[in-house]
Amino acid sequence: MEIGTTGRDAVRRALAAAGSPREIRTFDTAVPSAAAAAEQLGCAVGAIANSLVFTAGDGVVLVLASGAHRVDPGRVAAHLGVAKRRVKRADRETVLRATGQRVGGVAPVGHPAPLPCLVDVALTAHATVWAGAGDEHAMFPTTAEELVELTGGTLLEIAAG
Repeated sequence: MEIGTTGRDAVRRALAAAGSPREIRTFDTAVPSAAAAAEQLGCAVGAIANSLVFTAGDGVVLVLASGAHRVDPGRVAAHLGVAKRRVKRADRETVLRATGQRVGGVAPVGHPAPLPCLVDVALTAHATVWAGAGDEHAMFPTTAEELVELTGGTLLEIAAG
């Protein structure tokens, strides 16, 4: 799969198919981190939904984490019923293979196949959250509740603490 606007197009199609044709906002400069995205958007870093891919046992899981938090692998492992040592951040190649998108621009949707998904409950504190839209130059506005619907995900407290 070609990366770049193709990733953005896949996200656009996935949002439209879900009945949520959100406007995708593009940026002249890359926003590959929550801090960079929050600065560009003028919002709290906690309102950025980082799409992080983890290996968990023999599969992968997508974790949509508030930009203000670090993911606690132990909480993810407990929820998935796997040993904590078997939950690790996926490498770039695994992320690309699982999502069709590169690290820094991974969206919660638009993947070659649906991924199990956990959504950080902390995102519910924000009326609008911003998620990656397929590449590091694009994001879309949504809500935590809509992220759960779009991904078939589960709300979970995932922050290290």
